[in-house]
Amino acid sequence: MVSTFAPQAAGDLNFLKKLNRSSILGTVRRYPGATRADIAARTQLTKATVGGVVQALLARGWLREGELQPRGGGRPGRALYLDDAHHVLLGADIGVRGLRLVACTLGGEVLLQRYVTQAPTTPDETAAHLADLIRGMRHDPLIAGRHCLGLGVTVPGPVSPEQPILRLAPNLGWVDVALLEVLRGHLPDIDGIWLLDNEANAAAFGEFYFHNGIPPESIVYISAASGIGSGLVTGDNYPLVLRGMQGLVGEIGHTIVQPDGPYCHCGNRGCAETLVSGWAIRAALGIDDTQNLEAAIAARGDDAEVNAVLQRAGEALGILMLNLHHTLNPAMLVLGGSLIRLGVPLVTPALAYFDAHQNDLLRGTQRVPVKVIHDSTFTAARGAAAEVMAKAALEA
Repeated sequence: MVSTFAPQAAGDLNFLKKLNRSSILGTVRRYPGATRADIAARTQLTKATVGGVVQALLARGWLREGELQPRGGGRPGRALYLDDAHHVLLGADIGVRGLRLVACTLGGEVLLQRYVTQAPTTPDETAAHLADLIRGMRHDPLIAGRHCLGLGVTVPGPVSPEQPILRLAPNLGWVDVALLEVLRGHLPDIDGIWLLDNEANAAAFGEFYFHNGIPPESIVYISAASGIGSGLVTGDNYPLVLRGMQGLVGEIGHTIVQPDGPYCHCGNRGCAETLVSGWAIRAALGIDDTQNLEAAIAARGDDAEVNAVLQRAGEALGILMLNLHHTLNPAMLVLGGSLIRLGVPLVTPALAYFDAHQNDLLRGTQRVPVKVIHDSTFTAARGAAAEVMAKAALEA
């Protein structure tokens, strides 16, 4: 995803207006029912500025007015809320084993969702299939009359920070794919914001942006699925995703944990993914790629080999959590991805390892909270929709 904030000339009034607009929308998102006076106090903007921006957002269907809010001795103000009746945000997640789509309101409520358990093939065929699904969703009566603010797409690999190009998806075999260009040819009627991002980055963004109330100072989302990745988001009204020069920040699945260990799909040896990933667990247990991993493991019951493999994978996941804690030190860790559905045999060793070691360095008692999302099927797609919302808020 290209940075939301391109360099601006000093004194660029149009850019300042965009920031003010985004700040006001962010305040209403975090403090539903805030009045114009409340917004002015929280943003330090003048009442006149807030009043003008709010009026424009009301006219465009971004905000709606609610009940009168009494003030001590002063004139009551109208409560303001995001207007969830007029617009729609589209998010799509291209996973290693299927396609996931959501249509969301401005507040992050999922109106529609679709999941097709068909592994992607070539970029061209996948884009055509995804476009068919999006067109079908757009014609659904639940959202057909809404104005589409844009489409966010996530992929299982690093995306260039400079332009929307997927650099590498090791588990798909895709290299340097300008996916949005291919997709646009199939969806000429969808305008607004178009963006491409790594799925873990998008999931982290969504967890931060659509957080109920005030989010933590920073969130790291760990995506444990066919591969392993992570994303870090921090900020205020303008959340920022740490990406790095080549878009490789968060590629924890390809950090080395076993020098001279097994070969990874990326070409290196001993990557974390060789211990904790869907493909590594399948290989260790002899589960065919066409089988549902969760069902195949459940069918083997209390199998000693299964328990040993999941214990080892869980401890490796706990090590990754600890390494992220020490290198990025987020205010919250979020565990998601399809592997989390394997449940206690995988998750408990991960949490136990992290809980036992997270304070070793500082010898303190402060704990970093860990949120576990047991079903994150649509988390990345919803995060892509959140990125559309954040970018569109600057242009509303």
